[in-house]
Amino acid sequence: QVQFVESGGGLVQPGGSLRLSCVVSGSFFGIYVSAWYRQVPGKPRELVARITPGGSTDYTDSVKGRFTISRDNAKNTVYLQMNSLKPEDTAVYYCYYRNAWGQGTQVTVSS
Repeated sequence: QVQFVESGGGLVQPGGSLRLSCVVSGSFFGIYVSAWYRQVPGKPRELVARITPGGSTDYTDSVKGRFTISRDNAKNTVYLQMNSLKPEDTAVYYCYYRNAWGQGTQVTVSS
């Protein structure tokens, strides 16, 4: 069973930055896709960004140019660097790996 340790969420002003981290248990981390999703109350969970084992990345349109997903296979860790944050980025952010999600970390963008 996959276990996750997510960190990095918090309260930030519009225009600010945060970096989310997700450490994943288990072997062969580098051969699976990793991703970040987010969810606000009353709405479906949406894919924010994903990264393939080869390092290819995809982003939802609303975060392109502002967010960057990366991974460190030696540390079993996937990151989400979030810059130029907007109030509409407020959500619970979930790490995704092998059909499972982490516990979520709250990101709030507000002045």
